[in-house]
Amino acid sequence: MIFLTTLPLFWIMISASRGGHWGAWMPSSISAFEGTCVSIPCRFDFPDELRPAVVHGVWYFNSPYPKNYPPVVFKSRTQVVHESFQGRSRLLGDLGLRNCTLLLSSLSPELGGKYYFRGDLGGYNQYTFSEHSVLDIINTPNIVVPPEVVAGSEVEVSCMVPDNCPELRPELSWLGHEGLGEPTVLGRLREDEGTWVQVSLLHFVPTREANGHRLGCQASFPNTTLQFEGYASLDVKYPPVIVEMNASVEAIEGSHVSLLCGADSNPLPLLTWMRDGTVLREAVAESLFLDLEEVTAAEDGVYACLAENAYGQDNGTVELSVMYAPRKPMVNGTMVAVEGETVSILCSTQSNPDPILTIFKEKQILATVIYESELQLELPAVTPEDDGEYWCVAENQYGQRATTFNLSVEFAPMILLESHCAAARDTVQCLCVVKSNPEPSVAFELPSRNVTVNETEREFVYSERSGLLLTSILTLRGQAQAPPRVICTAHNLYGTKSLELPFQGAHRLMWAKIGPVGAVVAFAILIAIVCYITQTRRKKNVTESPSFSAGDSPPVLFSSDFRISGAPEKYESREVSTLE
Repeated sequence: MIFLTTLPLFWIMISASRGGHWGAWMPSSISAFEGTCVSIPCRFDFPDELRPAVVHGVWYFNSPYPKNYPPVVFKSRTQVVHESFQGRSRLLGDLGLRNCTLLLSSLSPELGGKYYFRGDLGGYNQYTFSEHSVLDIINTPNIVVPPEVVAGSEVEVSCMVPDNCPELRPELSWLGHEGLGEPTVLGRLREDEGTWVQVSLLHFVPTREANGHRLGCQASFPNTTLQFEGYASLDVKYPPVIVEMNASVEAIEGSHVSLLCGADSNPLPLLTWMRDGTVLREAVAESLFLDLEEVTAAEDGVYACLAENAYGQDNGTVELSVMYAPRKPMVNGTMVAVEGETVSILCSTQSNPDPILTIFKEKQILATVIYESELQLELPAVTPEDDGEYWCVAENQYGQRATTFNLSVEFAPMILLESHCAAARDTVQCLCVVKSNPEPSVAFELPSRNVTVNETEREFVYSERSGLLLTSILTLRGQAQAPPRVICTAHNLYGTKSLELPFQGAHRLMWAKIGPVGAVVAFAILIAIVCYITQTRRKKNVTESPSFSAGDSPPVLFSSDFRISGAPEKYESREVSTLE
């Protein structure tokens, strides 16, 4: 059903600096056919205390600000417009009567966009209204089909086209409606923002055969060659009907049986194969096969196919005598355990004959039974190594089925030996690798600096988890030659573990920079220097003890510009006067 109202144009009000009001009325959107014209209704107002002798106005395209030099659509002072609008625009309204209605003719796609009006009362009394009208240039009628069309229920389809050109009025006709019904023309109707449309309705009762039917609407303009067509395909909904199914089937032991069920419906049906109320297979499709490999007599019985959608259902049955391979194993037991607990997992299945049941982990057989329908796996005092994916496989001479399940072992954090600190130029990076389940919280403590940094402070701590391993990296910027003590602490609900990270010193960095050949040369030079100093001291035969002069300062652990990479000021260290 079409609902159109005759409400007034949308009111746009803008306050003026002198206490009055600037205001404008225009539709927020309007449409017209390519090659025709469009009348954009517009009225405006200004503060009462302004009494201009002459009122002028300007229409802009796609921008309300003159400083942006937008294309001028119409200008009452000079009649100078952008080349795109020459001979295409004129004012229908009387600006003295505060009517700014604009007419655009010979419409082409490039004229689609936003149109702004600017009032010009002379001097500083000029105002561009921020609200605007969006023009949409179209070339197809709009066919409105209800969101749901059901076979056997009457529907209403409408064709709507804009009728905003005072010079050209559209006429509507239906295409491909034969056998559906006779159209009803409602004529010209006004929309809620002051724009106009032509409407034609078509009422009919669809059948399932009408699904996919292509229905068209044509808009033509008398005394012109302008003609526009639009089409919509009917999506008729109807319940399923089973159209294909096997007759009764007898199968020899070990043979392959394929049962087929096909149905016609819209939307596609949910097809379900069942036996004794148990769903064996289902899918949303036109047809569905139930394939039974290596059948056994245990599957003798009646199989039912149910086809259903939101609009109805249908069903059919077929009788089959078969023997069967194992069904998908069922796993019952504890799937989450704490380190040290005993875990018991039961895997069971049904088959004829009874199957071989085997439980694997990483291709290693953990337990197996022959010709039994149940297998119990006992894991006393589980460890983190027991965490992972397991397979339960059941097989006999007619087939094989398998189920995967995961055992999660929870334990306190363990900080691995590869955790360390290393220097690279003026940067120290500390790596803490923690194995834990559940995931731990990790913090880095710098005792000498009285600073603790946790993994939530992502500006300078990066963490990444892979499986049970959590790797956290702390980056320190400062003097790598005087590295701090760094303690990594990992905590979860099962415990806390701390480790002072060993520092891989600057000598490793030196070897990395100069390479093996350079290292040999540097080592030779170092030996020569040591020999020279030793000989010199023997000649002088003087024993000197180290001391600091009054102006010297003892070495420090960190320089005053040491900082944590990416850390806020509160974490910047203070100068330390002695070595720790």
